[in-house]
Amino acid sequence: MGRMDIEALRRDTPGVAHRVHLNNAGAGLLSRRTLRTMTAHLELEAEIGGYEAAERERDRIDRTYADIAELVGGRPAETALFDNSTHAWNAAFYSLSFRPGDRILTGRAEYGSNVLAYLQTARRAGAEIVVVPDDAYGQLDTAALAGMIDERTRLVGVSHVPTGGGLINPAAAIGRITRAAGVPFLLDATQSVGQFPVDVREIGCDMLTATGRKFLRGPRGIGFLWVRPEMLERLDPFVTEIAAATWDGGRGFSWHDGARRFETWEKNYAAVLGLGAAVRQALDLGLTAIGDRALALGAALRSRLAGLPGVTVHDQGEHRCAIVTAKVDGVPAAEVAAALARHGINVSTTSPGHTPFDTEDRGVHPLVRLSPHYYTTEAELDRAAEAIAGLPGRGHAFPSDLTICEENQPK
Repeated sequence: MGRMDIEALRRDTPGVAHRVHLNNAGAGLLSRRTLRTMTAHLELEAEIGGYEAAERERDRIDRTYADIAELVGGRPAETALFDNSTHAWNAAFYSLSFRPGDRILTGRAEYGSNVLAYLQTARRAGAEIVVVPDDAYGQLDTAALAGMIDERTRLVGVSHVPTGGGLINPAAAIGRITRAAGVPFLLDATQSVGQFPVDVREIGCDMLTATGRKFLRGPRGIGFLWVRPEMLERLDPFVTEIAAATWDGGRGFSWHDGARRFETWEKNYAAVLGLGAAVRQALDLGLTAIGDRALALGAALRSRLAGLPGVTVHDQGEHRCAIVTAKVDGVPAAEVAAALARHGINVSTTSPGHTPFDTEDRGVHPLVRLSPHYYTTEAELDRAAEAIAGLPGRGHAFPSDLTICEENQPK
């Protein structure tokens, strides 16, 4: 799979020495490169002071904005940093105004936090939430979407890749529909940025949000927002402070140029620089190469699990990603995850509340969620499949000699 130097990448990833990490949809493993960047900045803060360290590293901080822009196909002035992707998404969504009868169109795979924001807006403003049906592949039906947009539609909000389910929603097709209709399109790319190429110009979204901690392999506590410049005049940031606006000397103020009008002044600059290092590493490796390998690993793992008796894979979509969800007969998802964790294999589980519309439609959650990334090996996929095959409750004894394989031993 691919031409990456996987052995070198794994040597630069401390976590793989001790665990089989199949939870990149939760949080990817930091590289030594990112770790060194963050710890060096913390040491600099301790040595000369926090304000002074940020000032000394101003050029590198600015490069983080530039690298994020390169990552998603935008420009530095179109990006803003937040302490997480939910706050980035909220900054975009709550900057729109809604009136009674306005419609928010979304998909069945929409993330639970976004759904809660829609529900709150429906309660506060009298807006209507319209869930676009799935097509035959289980992804958002773009033909249905095109027929459902009308003069009352205020927003189309879609999760590019759901938190659990494996599908990749047809974002570019959605973008063509929303551009033709003149309707704002907010794309939650939390699970897609860093996993495969994501280009805002090709997709045609107006706003995009993402996190650092997942497939980008950055630190926790950092996320970002991208906003199309033409969209800024349609947004009124719901929070303002000195990083976002300038007092005019009287009773008014003016917004700062670009997307940074959505930011707040205080930041964790170790996390900012860590995100910058992770983004730069992804760019150096190439998102096409990353995507080719990650998606191939997802397909390989999906095939392995589907071939096990008593295991059902529940992924949807015409095109599927590196997130694989499955159910094991007779063993609750939480018990599967706990059993694998005891033997050094990291996975997670889906939650009904994290995709409420999908839960209402399919009723399959919770599921075991496994998510490899480009530094995962075929041997690790085999190990996960073998471990699941040996779970107690399926008529087999869990292998008593299941330990971390030799390639994962500390060196």
